[in-house]
Amino acid sequence: MSLCHNHPEWVEPMPWTDRVKRRLKLRDLDFLAALIETGTMGKAAGRLHVSQPAVSKAIADLERTLGVRLVDRSRRGIVPTPYGVAMGKRIVAIFNDLRQGVQEIDFLSDPTKGEIRIGTTEPIAAAIVTPAIDRLSRTYPQMIFHFVAGDTWSLYREVAERNVELAIFRMIGRLPDELTAEILFYDAFVVATAATNPLTRRRKLTLEEIANEPWTLYPYDSAFGSIIAETFRANGYEPPRLTVPTLSAFLQNELLATGRFLTVLPGFMLNVPGRFPPLKALPVALPNSATPIGLITLKGRTVTPIAQMFIDNARAIAKPLVKSL
Repeated sequence: MSLCHNHPEWVEPMPWTDRVKRRLKLRDLDFLAALIETGTMGKAAGRLHVSQPAVSKAIADLERTLGVRLVDRSRRGIVPTPYGVAMGKRIVAIFNDLRQGVQEIDFLSDPTKGEIRIGTTEPIAAAIVTPAIDRLSRTYPQMIFHFVAGDTWSLYREVAERNVELAIFRMIGRLPDELTAEILFYDAFVVATAATNPLTRRRKLTLEEIANEPWTLYPYDSAFGSIIAETFRANGYEPPRLTVPTLSAFLQNELLATGRFLTVLPGFMLNVPGRFPPLKALPVALPNSATPIGLITLKGRTVTPIAQMFIDNARAIAKPLVKSL
């Protein structure tokens, strides 16, 4: 067996027992997480505000308890072994659950307070998340809402890695095994423009007739833009040339407000109360299958009371969007 630090020769890995459970210390786990993240004993010690020998001893104690080497020294610093990588992933979950437990205790002791981390896309933020936050913050003004924006793929990852407690977004592809979803409604894309655009007075349009209009959309190499491009191609059309490709919803709204630009939006966006600028769907066939808008959480994990309150509000807000589609 190989040696690490000042360890005696390695023994066989310990099975999970009450003895191992009693010997594991949260402090040692915290030290290992910091070491894996920073890559050196010195940097880990600086982050934790302890001495370097204290970090080295904590790692040695943890390795002795588990009976495996968790890190290796290299010219680049400290590198986690496969055992260290596996343990590091579990440490994230352990501390995340502990944080959630403390937050739940705080909420139960004072229901007017609490924190929640929510992941979503910009359109759903406008249609569902913002109104839900508005409702809850009026009733519970001391609540704190952390908002994480992303696309489908990044938000799947955010939930799986416990960076957010829940996420609401358009579900595309296969749902990862560790996640569970509640479908709020199904939605298809529409070609939209400002209500003042003369094209809205037409009874029928073809994609060819509007191909040379000024368009603003997410770039076609983005997650949402690629979906739109594929929708056009699947129906035998090349996606329109974009006058202004942009990831900025603010800039898109400003351009749409001129009454000249066209875009492609989720159908539910036309039903958002107080939407500015007021938009209308053009009478043009954009054949695309409706896809689910889902509320995603980690499978087997009980959500906190504040998260449940948010979910209840999100369901209520989504209902009018469903009826009007």
